[in-house]
Amino acid sequence: MRTIVITVATLSLAAFASGVQAKELSKSHRFACIWGSDIAAGAQQSKLSGISLYGARKQLQVRKFQQPWMRMTAMGITEQTYNSTSKLKPAAVKQTYYEQCVRHELAQR
Repeated sequence: MRTIVITVATLSLAAFASGVQAKELSKSHRFACIWGSDIAAGAQQSKLSGISLYGARKQLQVRKFQQPWMRMTAMGITEQTYNSTSKLKPAAVKQTYYEQCVRHELAQR
């Protein structure tokens, strides 16, 4: 029971801290982190569903993107996700990607 309480408290604190950090980012940086985390979660979902990397890349090729840089970035995120041995659920991959992206952007300052 004590372990569960400590785990929940730690996760709550981490979520709060990432929320505070996210407010310090510009709107465009926050958008990029959210967008990238969505791509990573989608790639993880495809991977766990048994879709090959080739199939996932084909899906990205037909997808419409708002900016020219998004297609190649999505390809890179997808490839890195497939190269990982992680079996995490897509929601966990999305959260992890977002937190690391925010941390990276703040470290650049």
